[in-house]
Amino acid sequence: MRLSTTLLRPARKVKSLARQIGLVPPLPTPRGPVQPDVELGAAMDIATDQVWRATRLPKHGPQPWLDRPDAEDEVARRLKYGHITAEQADLCRKWIRDGYVIVPGLIDQATLDEVWFHYEEHLSGGLLETDDDDAQGPGDVLRGRTLDPHLVVPQLRALLEDRRLVDIAELLLGAEALPFQTIAGHKASQQALHSDSIHMTTYPLGYLVANWIAFEDITADSGPLRFVPGTHRLDTLYADEVGIDHHQPARDIYGQFNVTYSPRVEAIAQAFPRPSSVFTASAGDVLFWHANLLHGGSIRTNYLQSRRAVVCHYFAKGCVCYHDLTGILANVDR
Repeated sequence: MRLSTTLLRPARKVKSLARQIGLVPPLPTPRGPVQPDVELGAAMDIATDQVWRATRLPKHGPQPWLDRPDAEDEVARRLKYGHITAEQADLCRKWIRDGYVIVPGLIDQATLDEVWFHYEEHLSGGLLETDDDDAQGPGDVLRGRTLDPHLVVPQLRALLEDRRLVDIAELLLGAEALPFQTIAGHKASQQALHSDSIHMTTYPLGYLVANWIAFEDITADSGPLRFVPGTHRLDTLYADEVGIDHHQPARDIYGQFNVTYSPRVEAIAQAFPRPSSVFTASAGDVLFWHANLLHGGSIRTNYLQSRRAVVCHYFAKGCVCYHDLTGILANVDR
């Protein structure tokens, strides 16, 4: 997954890490289960010109609540005292075990139709550009993906900020979620397995949730999203650990990424005891996944079949966001 150029720009103004990370509180509040209750308070100034890579930063800060060793006990405690519902508890337990959850029919058909109509309208009007319109195989005439179309299409921004999506992201993060990035496309990415944590990294680590919204029924031959349940618990593989030099131009960084990182991740997935799965979905189904879950695009075998979808990313408010591959601090003030 390539990040948008907006993420690769240095941040204009970030002063320090002395911000709050919002965590699920011990007592219910009028707003619900997501409220800040822990001060991060890192004694570290942020320099926009430093190399931002996970292996070069001090280990500091809390873990997301569902990543902690006592997560199962904490879910049971909060359910017992009415801080979360039984349905929320089930989502949390699956997240702990598998690193993803699927919510069937979360987005209604009327919303899907409205968003896609305006997305297509902006494409046909030349207000959006797709990243790769090359044919993937015989008969493929579908357009490629767009990065951050929500910056241009108000209806896509409204979807990114839709409380049906944000509420689940906040439950899983245990923090107030900052809607950040979108990717939209008509067809499969056929992208190699990867962890989002090498592309969109947070300090402290792990405060990212993504979702994949099916805008039509997704069939097995259309190249559905592929993921490996349980791999979110593995150690994250970062750019320094596979020898990617951040001094190179972005094109060379991604070239090195494909040669050094992608084969390592595929080997990790092959050795993992649990098999990969694919997200064959009905329109409106939404899959949420953990920052470190290994995922990608499966092979498309029917080049006449579309796979219309939108991906949304959310960071925990108060985290610092950066791009581990290039070592550049992100600009999220938008």
